[in-house]
Amino acid sequence: MTLLTDKRRLGALPLVPVLFSWACTNNAQAACEQVLPGAQQQQKLQTVLLAGTGLITLWGVANWDYFSRVPHAQSEGWFGQHTNEGGADKLGHLYSVYAASQGLGYLYEQWCFTPGDAALYGALSAFAVFGYMEVGDSFSDFGFSYEDVIANGVGSTASYYLSIYPELAEKIDIRWEYGVKPQQADFITDYQNSKFLVALKLSGFDAFKQGVLKYGELHLGYLARGYSDPTQINERSLYLGVGLSLSELFRQTGHHKTATLFNYYQAPGTYITTEKQLSD
Repeated sequence: MTLLTDKRRLGALPLVPVLFSWACTNNAQAACEQVLPGAQQQQKLQTVLLAGTGLITLWGVANWDYFSRVPHAQSEGWFGQHTNEGGADKLGHLYSVYAASQGLGYLYEQWCFTPGDAALYGALSAFAVFGYMEVGDSFSDFGFSYEDVIANGVGSTASYYLSIYPELAEKIDIRWEYGVKPQQADFITDYQNSKFLVALKLSGFDAFKQGVLKYGELHLGYLARGYSDPTQINERSLYLGVGLSLSELFRQTGHHKTATLFNYYQAPGTYITTEKQLSD
């Protein structure tokens, strides 16, 4: 698969900030007098799936050559030095489906699904829509990617478990960082300027809830550099970091929607790291 293919695969993901806006709303269950009946839930789910797959079909036929050839599949590799994006694209899939699952879960809560059902159907809906995109790819030059589907599954599963176990979500975030020097207009696939990380928030632990350490967090992250520029050396790195918890800072000052945003987005320059470059 070429670099263009990777960039195309995530081209639909400017929708993710819209899902973030749903995630930044207040608890919808408080406004629901009763749980939405099962038949109405099914109608809502069908609406989301039809809208998602319909948009992908229209866009895929118009721009991605869907249904232009017989279906085929291929293995793209994972985090190897000589893959197209050093694995950053796979983490991009994981994070994007995670964020979409979270956003759809909050949307379903607004529609008066129970929290458990909202978490489950949010994860399944996002996985289904992104999975349909891979099926569409199989009928084009891009091809169906096994690795993308697995990454999508990990993202949706992570969303489900962090949603049904709030005590776990208080401790762990999955985040995307986008740097301060954009390399291209399509920021969603600007892996040269992106990092993906898991943050462990000290505020989620009873021992740190009352002291200043509640504003601290630990990071484990991954980045790939040089893959978008043939003149540069391809590099992949893991890093450990210690950072300022902006989500906790904004939450303590009453800015709850902004605090929720920083559960998903890592602001550059708010942490220090030690980095380990990976060899072949």
